[in-house]
Amino acid sequence: MYKIGMISLGCPKNQVDAERMLAQLDGNGFSVADCYEGVDAVIINTCGFIDAAKQEAIENILEMAQLKEEGTVKKIIVTGCLAQRYKEEIFSEIPEVDAVLGIGSNGEIAELVKSVIEGENVYKMPDNEFLPLTGERLLTTPEYWSYLKIADGCSNRCTYCAIPSIRGNYRSVEFETLVEEAKQLAAAGTKELVLIAQDTTNYGADLYGRIRLPELLDTLCEIDGIEWIRMLYCYPDKITDELLETMARQPKILHYIDLPLQHADDNILKAMNRRGGSAYLRQTIGRIREAMPDAVIRTTFIVGFPGEGEEEFENLAEFVNEIEFDRLGCFEFSPQEGTPAFDMEDDVDGDTKLRRGEIIMQDQLEIVTLKNTERIGKIYKVLVEDYDRYSDSYKGRTYMDAPEIDGTVSFTTKNDYEPGDFADVVIIGINDYDLIGKDVN
Repeated sequence: MYKIGMISLGCPKNQVDAERMLAQLDGNGFSVADCYEGVDAVIINTCGFIDAAKQEAIENILEMAQLKEEGTVKKIIVTGCLAQRYKEEIFSEIPEVDAVLGIGSNGEIAELVKSVIEGENVYKMPDNEFLPLTGERLLTTPEYWSYLKIADGCSNRCTYCAIPSIRGNYRSVEFETLVEEAKQLAAAGTKELVLIAQDTTNYGADLYGRIRLPELLDTLCEIDGIEWIRMLYCYPDKITDELLETMARQPKILHYIDLPLQHADDNILKAMNRRGGSAYLRQTIGRIREAMPDAVIRTTFIVGFPGEGEEEFENLAEFVNEIEFDRLGCFEFSPQEGTPAFDMEDDVDGDTKLRRGEIIMQDQLEIVTLKNTERIGKIYKVLVEDYDRYSDSYKGRTYMDAPEIDGTVSFTTKNDYEPGDFADVVIIGINDYDLIGKDVN
C-alpha cells in the first residue's frame, strides 16, 4: 500500500478540491498519512492567486525537495492553481518535482500518483473545466463544520484577478447534487455548513438562467442536523431583496455576510472593473443592515492599485471609518501576469502600499475594539471548538466569526463540553479581535 501525504494551501475552495483528491486516493488503496516521514509521494495542492500565495507555495515545494534529498519523501507532485498557471516554470526551475498536474487532472489523481510512484515523470494539463465539482470527500475540517462548494470558476473579470484564466468561467453545481451532499455532510456530523464559491451570490445563473441561491438556502435549512449556515464570497451587486428576506426569515442562516468590496473610490472601482460605485455600496450595506440589524459584515480591500493617489486612498479610508465594518482584511496590490492590471502603470511604491495598509488596519482595530466593547454583557450562542487545560477554559465561535478566518471566544464554565457542542456565553471582556466570556448555564 502506497503512503501519501498532502499539503493544501490557499482558499477553502482549494481545500475542497484537496478533500476530493484525498477521497479518491483513499478509495483506491492508498494510505493517506498525516505526516511526511516515509511517504511514497507528497501532493502539494497550491494557490497562485497573489505573490504571497505563490511564495508560500514555492517555499513548501522547496521544503519537500529538501526532504526528498534526505530520503524522507520519495516523490513530489504539484497540483492546484500554481501548477495550472506556471506549469513549465515549475518543472524547469525545480527539477526535484516529479509531476505537475493541472486542476483538470484532479479526477484522475489516483492513477496519476501511481504512475509517478512507479517511476514516471508526469506533466498533464487537461482543460480546467474537467475539474470535478462533485464526488466523495475526505474531510480535513473538524466533523462539526464543513464547506459546501456550490460553484467553481468566475466570470466577473475584475482587472486584477487571475482566477478566470486559472479556473475558467463560473460553473454552478447542480441543485440536487448540492442538497444531497449537504445531507451526507449532516449525517457525518456537520452542524455548521459554510457555502463557498468564487461568487456565491451568482449561484445558478449559468445553469438555470436565474440566481437560485435563496431557493438553495431554503432547501438546505430543511436538513436535519444542520444548525448554522454561513455564506462566504458574496458580491455586492447580487445582494438581492429576495436573498436578504431569506436570510432574515430563516433562523439557521447566520446574519453574516462576507462582502469583498476591494475599494470605495469610484475611479479605482471602475479601473478594477467592479460593478457599482461607492454610492451603490453604501446603499447595499444600508439594505443589509435594515433587513438584519444584527448583521455582521466582513470585507476585504486592496490598497495601492494603479492610479490610487492620496485622494483616492483618503476616499477609501473615510469609507472604512464611516461604514464601521465588523471584520476587515486589507491587502497590498500585487500585479499578476495575464491580467489587465498587470499592464497598468503601477505608480504606487511598496512603502506607500505598506503604509496605507497599516493605516486601514489600525483604523479597523479601533472600530473592532469599540464594537467588541459594546458586546460586553451580551449573551451569544457559541460553537465550542477546543479546550485549554492550562487556562481551564474553552474556545469557540459565535455567528459573527467564520472558521479559520475571524476571531474566537474564550470562556470559562463548570460544564463539560465536546467540540461541536453549543454553549450560551455572556461576554465579560475583550482581547483585540477576540472576546472573553463565561458560560451562563
